[in-house]
Amino acid sequence: MGTRYLLVLFLVLLVLRCEAQGADMAQQDEATSAPLLTQMQESLYSYWDSAKAAAQDLYKKTYLTTVDEKIRDMYSTSTAAVRIYTGIFTDQLLSMLKGDS
Repeated sequence: MGTRYLLVLFLVLLVLRCEAQGADMAQQDEATSAPLLTQMQESLYSYWDSAKAAAQDLYKKTYLTTVDEKIRDMYSTSTAAVRIYTGIFTDQLLSMLKGDS
């Protein structure tokens, strides 16, 4: 988990640095090109859209009702478990804040 947060932090800093460079470049020649951040966003959105379309296409090709039912059952089971553990965590947190033992 720690490396995942470090990776996210690195990517955010990289985007901010690219935006700062894009702002400097935009001030130098505003009329010639779009800022780097805008280009990166457009590129990421196009990658995301193509990946999403491919995943939806694959899902439609391999759609099985039994698999769909299993996925729905797993989802309902996992959300029920999350609700239970969230309730336990909330109770523990409230008891710690109130000072009850």
